[in-house]
Amino acid sequence: MMPELVCWFRGLSYTPLGEVRMSAYRVAQVTAVGGQPESAERETRRPGPGHVRIDVEACGVCHSDALFVDAMLPGVTFPLVPGHEIAGRIEELGEGTQERGWQVGDRVAVGWFGGSCGHCTACRQGDFIVCQYLKVPGWSYEGGFAESVIAPVDALARIPDALSAVDAGPLACAGVTTYNGLRRSSARPGDLVAVLGIGGLGHLAVKYAVAMGFETVAIARGGDKADLAKQLGAHHYIDSTADTTTADALQSLGGAKVVLATATNSDAITATVDGLTHRGELVVVGAAPEPLAIGPAQLILSGRIVRGHPSGTSQDVEDTMAFSALNGIRPMVETVPLEEAAEAYQKMLSGTARFRMVLTTH
Repeated sequence: MMPELVCWFRGLSYTPLGEVRMSAYRVAQVTAVGGQPESAERETRRPGPGHVRIDVEACGVCHSDALFVDAMLPGVTFPLVPGHEIAGRIEELGEGTQERGWQVGDRVAVGWFGGSCGHCTACRQGDFIVCQYLKVPGWSYEGGFAESVIAPVDALARIPDALSAVDAGPLACAGVTTYNGLRRSSARPGDLVAVLGIGGLGHLAVKYAVAMGFETVAIARGGDKADLAKQLGAHHYIDSTADTTTADALQSLGGAKVVLATATNSDAITATVDGLTHRGELVVVGAAPEPLAIGPAQLILSGRIVRGHPSGTSQDVEDTMAFSALNGIRPMVETVPLEEAAEAYQKMLSGTARFRMVLTTH
């Protein structure tokens, strides 16, 4: 018998006789609560109706992945494949997806918004990102720490030609969260806007704030971050560990119309409230575990607002990528191959990552 000749293309293997067989693909899975990503294989499955299979090229490592790895949210099951900053190409269409404008080979991203139910009250009001049954990759279905992902068609965002997969992945979560948080805030061009934290989310937030025409303040711990803040385009830098309080420093600049809190530190978030101007707005996107220590009088007397902001829909992701491409905004990343997912995850947790760790498969 002739030795089998195998040609790999879009997840299929072809024999000389024309037989088509599904191939296996690699994942980095977590097998127990609090565990580390470990290499494993999955048998390739065909996408069902309303779904597509994506050939994953890159996936960002987000701090929110720890919510699932540590089983801090309900319904988490193991083994778990994390990852919700996915970028790649469609390799197979499920029934009904071509009619919705998708083709094999289309470049797509999938972020925190991994699909919605379409029938809860929020969805019926068109507010899909707060869907009662929101689907998140790595929680509702296997995520992007893998060579292949099956995702609902409503989760797909088209990647513009100007962006690489490595750029697009983080923009599908870190990017859209900060971009949306700013564009849906009460700030207008010329207003003083502060970004608390200049890490994985915050460094993008500073870039977006500057591009939107805000007088931008970056707030972080330590004087050594001042040069980075300037590099990102910030007009002012506040060291939150200095003798002057963060609130006083903001008030010396006239008070912030908006503070976008990307840091996952409740004390640091709380310290910005008195730095808001009258009718100022605190927009919280950093998921700190401890409660905020904000007194009612701090809000009532100056008419201030505290608002939690979720990520954004697939259309919001497209808007974010388009704005980023137009303004030359890219995430600052460190790339590693999929097989080094455990090391990348640890660097993210320890804060030693260069803003965004991104896993690559090609």
